[in-house]
Amino acid sequence: MRVAGKQERQRRLARERHERREAREAERQRRARKTAQWASASVVLLVLAGIVGFTIVKLNSHASASTKHSPSPTLSASPSVTPSPTPTGPVTSCTYTKSPPASRNVGLPPTKPDLKATYQATLKTNRGDIVINLLNSKAPCTVNSFVYLASKKYFSNTQCHRLTTSGIFVLQCGDPTGTGSGGPGYKFNDENLSGATYQKATVAMANSGANTNGSQFFLVYKDTSLPPSYTPFGTITAGLNIIQQVAKAGTTSGSDGHPKEKVVIESVSIKKT
Repeated sequence: MRVAGKQERQRRLARERHERREAREAERQRRARKTAQWASASVVLLVLAGIVGFTIVKLNSHASASTKHSPSPTLSASPSVTPSPTPTGPVTSCTYTKSPPASRNVGLPPTKPDLKATYQATLKTNRGDIVINLLNSKAPCTVNSFVYLASKKYFSNTQCHRLTTSGIFVLQCGDPTGTGSGGPGYKFNDENLSGATYQKATVAMANSGANTNGSQFFLVYKDTSLPPSYTPFGTITAGLNIIQQVAKAGTTSGSDGHPKEKVVIESVSIKKT
């Protein structure tokens, strides 16, 4: 048996130390790769969670009103609340239920609508006149309320606060606060929903659920698919091009927000025949 010399022992020890260092380095790199993989997976999961959360929030924001008191048309394929059936038979009386707060205190409309009257409304705006034939024979309580609010100058100097340019195509007005959360201090039931459609030139009530009509309404400037949940109560006969031009300019935020070109209702006059 040969006894290893001093130099050979030193070389062997150096080689072993080198092998141990390489082993430790390999283990360190393996752990670093594993940590990086876990970190990457965590980032991916966080991103996916953020995307899912954002999508749910957006869907929910369109499936219901933006606030408790914010009447807004929805982009949902079906209404979030099943609407009550439209009453059958001639309407002889309307019910207006107090629903504070009121953006402008004007009281309650009369309960007896004039069923024999024909009404035409002219919205005088900063961009021109919009003329609407009101559907008194089909939505008498809605028309009765609109005519009453106009007589009280409720709509005077109010800004149309919402424009949508994707999915639905409407300009929403009728809130003196300009926020989408204002109302007249009362609510009333839906009408004229059976077979309701929303072609361009339709004027209908915005709401935050079945039978929650107040003062907010929307003007349809392009054929729109909506569930029959919003009382149609008028047809635009002049001035539709004004809304369409405003729509071309877009909104201040995405496809649903304040119109870039402000629309201010200076006054509403009613012609009764």
